[in-house]
Amino acid sequence: MPAPRDAHELALRARELVGRTLGEIAAALGTSLDDDPRRTKGKQGELLERALGATPDDLAWSVPGDEGRRHDFPSLRVELKSIPLDARGRPKESTYVCRLSLRETETLVWETSWVREKLANVLWVAFDATPEDWWDRRIVHAFLWAPTADQEATLRADFDEVVGLFARGRAEAVTAHLGTALQVRPKARDGSVRTTFIGPEGETLATIPRGFYLRPSFTATLLPAR
Repeated sequence: MPAPRDAHELALRARELVGRTLGEIAAALGTSLDDDPRRTKGKQGELLERALGATPDDLAWSVPGDEGRRHDFPSLRVELKSIPLDARGRPKESTYVCRLSLRETETLVWETSWVREKLANVLWVAFDATPEDWWDRRIVHAFLWAPTADQEATLRADFDEVVGLFARGRAEAVTAHLGTALQVRPKARDGSVRTTFIGPEGETLATIPRGFYLRPSFTATLLPAR
């Protein structure tokens, strides 16, 4: 399938997937999903990207982390995010956005931040996560989203709060309880991993790597009525 020419064509392709299961999509592409949920989650995103016409170059960047700072659809500057839904049609978990660059907290501002860029244009694909078998999980929503002025104000306030704490050397005060829509949580293989950041007096401090996540209560407000 050729790459989508614009965001409108990408959204049309996504809407055509509504009602289909991940198994049906995989079969149409001649691929399969891993039985291990820890690996299947990443494969699922790649499966959707392929179904929507991502190029081989795009897929090469579809790996954990965001060191390359490229979108899932770079030429369109669109990010693809999937949302697993529970039996009530509500998001089951937070949505990972990107890593928080702790070495930049002194100069990090919302207007030029990577998290803002990642959330500027998002293609959301929501699927029913109640079937135990991944192949039976059916897509129920697919839509393009860009933050409204009010939504961006909320995201910015959450961002400013946590970045400000890091800039003041108060990493211990940054917990997942902070933030109305955007939260910061650990992002590492295990609790022993450490990264460094510069404290308010120029000293080097160590803490666990962090990432930005959207709360389920926020992504729930984005979903269309069923």
